[in-house]
Amino acid sequence: MDASPPAAGRPSVALSLAEAVCLSLAATGATHGWSIVKELEPDAELGAVWSLSRQLTYRAVEQLVAKGLLERRGLAPGRGQGKVILAVTPEGSRVVACWLDTPVEHIRDVRTEGLLKLLLRERAGLDNTAFLRVQQDALRPIFARLVDADHDPVDLPGLLRREQARAVQRFLAAASGVAEAD
Repeated sequence: MDASPPAAGRPSVALSLAEAVCLSLAATGATHGWSIVKELEPDAELGAVWSLSRQLTYRAVEQLVAKGLLERRGLAPGRGQGKVILAVTPEGSRVVACWLDTPVEHIRDVRTEGLLKLLLRERAGLDNTAFLRVQQDALRPIFARLVDADHDPVDLPGLLRREQARAVQRFLAAASGVAEAD
């Protein structure tokens, strides 16, 4: 994957979050299902953000194979139960690149999908500076509506949404500073 600025558009293949994350892990070096499972355990870097059970991980891998985005390439050598080697297809590479370059559409998705994309982009050697700028631009109308507008001070759900929007706005600004420093 190259470090070019994020591309607009959506992948041509619909992916669940589990499929997108598993495909991204395969694209960034996970060579078999078990290595993907380990990456998504709660005590792993990605698993601390979003974890997935072994069964759901293998189901996502099976779905990616069925969609032609991953393929099996034999067994890994070694002792113990044979691990099936996985390889990302050319279409899978295109789909994962598009997914990693597409900003999330809702404030609530920044905590999980947005953070996963940032971490997976780092693993892929992609520059997050341009992606963070695109992400901020994508959420700018929501920020304007929730943060900058006048609101009823006793509207508790509105207050929570406004404070979450402010937190995400601060997070994206801070993450941009970190990305630029790298």
